[in-house]
Amino acid sequence: MGMIVAAQGLKRYFHRDSFEVKALDGIDLSVPEGEFLALMGPSGSGKSTLLNLIAGIDRPTGGAVTVAGTDIARLSEGELTRWRGANIGFIFQFYNLIPVLSAFENVELPLLLTPLSKAERRKRVETALRIVGLSERMGHLPKQLSGGEEQRVGIARAIVVDPKLLLADEPTGDLDSRSAEEVLALLKSLNEDFKKTIVMVTHDPKAASFAHRVVHLDKGVLARESQAQAAGRPA
Repeated sequence: MGMIVAAQGLKRYFHRDSFEVKALDGIDLSVPEGEFLALMGPSGSGKSTLLNLIAGIDRPTGGAVTVAGTDIARLSEGELTRWRGANIGFIFQFYNLIPVLSAFENVELPLLLTPLSKAERRKRVETALRIVGLSERMGHLPKQLSGGEEQRVGIARAIVVDPKLLLADEPTGDLDSRSAEEVLALLKSLNEDFKKTIVMVTHDPKAASFAHRVVHLDKGVLARESQAQAAGRPA
């Protein structure tokens, strides 16, 4: 089994006035293909910074990170944009849907940057919305959807390009408990049935229980890791 993420000595420092903030200070992390990994830790521990580095949204101060076989720190901005569009699906806490676009149009957005025909795009979008259980809602605007449905549209948008890696930043953080359970069950299905590798940032132990492995960060370093308690998975 190959490693879809391999980080060695990964550092990300920020400067605020005369102070240096070490958001990540020498992270070593490997994520094998097909894993569902949860990143946990207190606020400011570096979880979202690590996720952004894996996604190529941010660049490291030091160290290296290889994702899907590519040393992404070596890519130009243009190359990085194209690489991200083909390899990464990102799921946000607050959905990031365009209010004036329908569910279908929101999911189609990443495909507008590809050479796919209109018919091929429609087929991809309809498939993604069917997977997340929203075939009957594809013409609805975000304001006509519940929070859980909005997040499922966000997940459909993340998977429509068939990415190698799904990154989720607090995907249940803005949801009620029932909607959160539905979203986590969907992520579990994407991992088990569609073999998607998932790295999820969460502060919720119940959400982390759906993962195979939990990595705990504290003050920019890996504090410990553990196997998830299998509440979200079959025994």
